[in-house]
Amino acid sequence: MKRLLVLSLALLTLAGCGAQATAASDTGVNTSAEQNRVTTTRNEAAAALLPAKVRDRGTLVVGAGFGSGSVPLGFYADDNKTPIGLEVDIAYLVAQALGLQPEIEVTSWENLFVGLDSAKYDVGFSNITVTEKRKQKYDFATYRKDDIAFEAKKGGTWRVTGGKDIAGKTIAVGSGTNQEKILVDWNEANVKAGLPAATIKYFQKNTDTYLALSSGRIDGYFGPNPSIAYHVKTSGETETIGKFSGAGPTLQGLIAATTKKDSGLVKAYQAAINGVIADGSYAKVLERWNVSTEAVGKSEINPPGLPLTS
Repeated sequence: MKRLLVLSLALLTLAGCGAQATAASDTGVNTSAEQNRVTTTRNEAAAALLPAKVRDRGTLVVGAGFGSGSVPLGFYADDNKTPIGLEVDIAYLVAQALGLQPEIEVTSWENLFVGLDSAKYDVGFSNITVTEKRKQKYDFATYRKDDIAFEAKKGGTWRVTGGKDIAGKTIAVGSGTNQEKILVDWNEANVKAGLPAATIKYFQKNTDTYLALSSGRIDGYFGPNPSIAYHVKTSGETETIGKFSGAGPTLQGLIAATTKKDSGLVKAYQAAINGVIADGSYAKVLERWNVSTEAVGKSEINPPGLPLTS
């Protein structure tokens, strides 16, 4: 079953349209278990910031909440068991910089936060946006800009430049994501303005989302820009109809390494990230996954995030 899911995600088919699928490996993306990842060296200053129990253990337990997969952020390699993708590569870099062996544990988005809360995971690398609500429970060390986008069937006239453009539409979104919060906030504003609310739909798998889009059961999908850009490129049947910051209209959203609040780990993560930015390995990873436009110049701890109300 995993192989079917991985192939479906990597091929990103739109079966209802009879589109010719294109494998991830056919578009220059290495989907083999042997990744030949970009590497870095131990950063002694960053490693010295680790709590002794983590440093002495010698491993960094990473929660990756991509479930069945989301190309190119996190998905399974052709062997159906090796986690690969942008977020995995960043996790490997940070672990190497800290002198630790990474242990990548794939879980669902919801269980990722359960694992952080219970200290099962030292850190989450899973396209996690800094939000003011999450900052109440977690510490963040940023490493990438957070851009989100709307995707729809190719050739339509619908464009999304703001909240009013979703009125009356049916839109798929991931449960518990900041995209969901933005849609809910826009719906509330639209209803107050006398406009119809959008209908929000949820799917467990990306394949189900795209089948719903191809069949017309939804008008669009609101998700991470890297995944949508990849799907638009490989499917040839959809297009990006709007792109936004993940933190709302007045703030550039940021993706961050996430750890339980006051765990004592966030300064080590920040130092490791700044080290790989400085040595060039970070830029190579982003280039490898075609997301160089989302690079940041430095890592920040707990910067302003998506407001509690927007």
